Amino acid sequence: MQPAARLDVITIGRSSVDLYGQQIGGRLEDMGSFAKSVGGSPTNMAIGAARLGLNAGLVTRVGDEQMGRFIREQLEREGVATDGVVTDTERLTALVLLGVRDNRTFPHIFYRSDCADMALSEGDISDDFVASAEAIVVTGTHFSTPTVEAASRKAIRAAKAAGRKVVFDVDYRPVLWGLTGHAEGEERYVRSRQVTERLARVLGQCDLVVGTDEELMIASGVETPIGAVRRIHELTRAMIVLKQGPMGCVVFAGDIPKDIEDGVRGRGFPVEVYNTLGAGDAFMAGFLRGWLRGEPIETICTWANACGAIAVSRLLCSPEYPTFAELQYFLSRTDLPHAIRRDAALNHVHWTETRRLQPEGLMALAIDHRAQFEAIADRAGAERARIGVFKQLAVEATARVADGKPGFGMLIDDTYGMRALFEAVRHPFWIGRPVELPGSRPLEFEGGGDLGSHLVDWPVTQTVKCLCFYHPDDPEELKARQERELVRLFDATRSVGRELMIEIIASKSGALKEDTVARVIERLYELEIRPDWWKLEPQTSQKTWQRIDEAIATGDSRCRGVVLLGLDASEEELMHSFAVASGSRQVKGFAVGRTIFGEAAQAWFAGKLSDEAAIDDMAQRFRRLTEAWERAIANARLPEAARA
Repeated sequence: MQPAARLDVITIGRSSVDLYGQQIGGRLEDMGSFAKSVGGSPTNMAIGAARLGLNAGLVTRVGDEQMGRFIREQLEREGVATDGVVTDTERLTALVLLGVRDNRTFPHIFYRSDCADMALSEGDISDDFVASAEAIVVTGTHFSTPTVEAASRKAIRAAKAAGRKVVFDVDYRPVLWGLTGHAEGEERYVRSRQVTERLARVLGQCDLVVGTDEELMIASGVETPIGAVRRIHELTRAMIVLKQGPMGCVVFAGDIPKDIEDGVRGRGFPVEVYNTLGAGDAFMAGFLRGWLRGEPIETICTWANACGAIAVSRLLCSPEYPTFAELQYFLSRTDLPHAIRRDAALNHVHWTETRRLQPEGLMALAIDHRAQFEAIADRAGAERARIGVFKQLAVEATARVADGKPGFGMLIDDTYGMRALFEAVRHPFWIGRPVELPGSRPLEFEGGGDLGSHLVDWPVTQTVKCLCFYHPDDPEELKARQERELVRLFDATRSVGRELMIEIIASKSGALKEDTVARVIERLYELEIRPDWWKLEPQTSQKTWQRIDEAIATGDSRCRGVVLLGLDASEEELMHSFAVASGSRQVKGFAVGRTIFGEAAQAWFAGKLSDEAAIDDMAQRFRRLTEAWERAIANARLPEAARA
């Protein structure tokens, strides 16, 4: 009796870095910028399957360079087992350039000459790793040369010996078989007896065969879809899946009917076609999720069709694939627009389901102040260029307190803090950067109008922070202008894939009542502004925090939470604020600045404090606040009778 499988599925074959032209409707020759993502059919499938809740693994090769590390790191973030990912020290990771000319034309160029994944060999196939999965997926491209064919056949033998299932995705790309020129990477079908002979030899060993019309025709050597299905059925007892693009799929689990339409179908999803590339891999991930979990064929088809529809409506491949929660949300909706990529609610589910993992709590030193540092430097008669040096000292202070542990961060600007930013990224910090023009009310952005283009320059791991002095009782004209800018900000951050922290300070513009901040939050949610984080000023009562908790839970249950700001309060005042906020479900930490750096900065700029003394002073203050926050949280979790 075979031991239970550790993994649900292992996919085997191509891995690449895809570079998508971002100018939709233009020629590939005219692309001005590209978006990078993980690609390659088996790699896409593994990521898609993992997002849908399967335990997935991958067997491939990547180069020993930045692109190979990018693929490996992304697989690890997605939860894909990388035991079978081999680092090739001699070859480069494959690249693909892709574009969207219109909804039928998707030019792409494969850079795969002697690439890493095409060097996959029998020695890279571990029988034990293959046996650890309930099923393996082999793909057509990895039968195109003797070396990769031998590796794929060894994997099939190992799977059969272990009593595991074999899935064959025909994945036919004529250019990868050397049947077209480099410029014809988009071509899907070229007849070839040699290709048919190689692929046909695989069919009899499979439990599931999946392909489009063209792919089943090349695998069978028969030039009609129904004829191809019948010929494949003669060669294998496998379930046969015919993908039909926007019409979904047809499944043949037994005898082949006279009419192809008499196969089993699931629910279809007519959506706007934005980019077909990678949709088949998303389809396969959805099919595997149902097939490996024993769902009815109609359900399997529906899930697969839905995953394909979601993918085809978006630009990239694997980054756009749904999680299982997103898939279920998609299936529950009856009011989705034809262009589903424009549906804000679906996009929000996708964003929050696939954004990078972060620690549950956050303790940050905020040194993104600009006007305040200018005032300190000016009063001391110091050059403003010295501000950047001090901010580097603050990074060192933070690092000493964090000591490599998760949950620590910094807010740093790029006006005076660019060198500090470079230093901060050497540490495992959460990093946020401001975009507001200091002190602006109504809100204005630093650097002018084109916010999205400015944010493209930022590393994808850094969070956009925006302070807005907003009070719900402000004049309507002022509120409308501020809201317009916040909507623009939210749209820009989502468009370029950066997380957003909105900082609200209402006390500078009016009285703080029990419902003041909650009303601000409710209003911004009404405008469909859903930041990943809120940064809020301390509140005077637990009841006020309860109102804020309710506003966030109602408006966006997927919000990461709230961090407290300091407003130059004393340590004692902040510690009291921590105790008041510690019972909140939404407050996850703090991001405090002047309370930590204020005195040290004044003395340092005046020449009364050395670099080391300034670092030590800030580190001590930051450490006291982190310890106070941790005590407050621990105390809040105690039974009421045991609380200090």
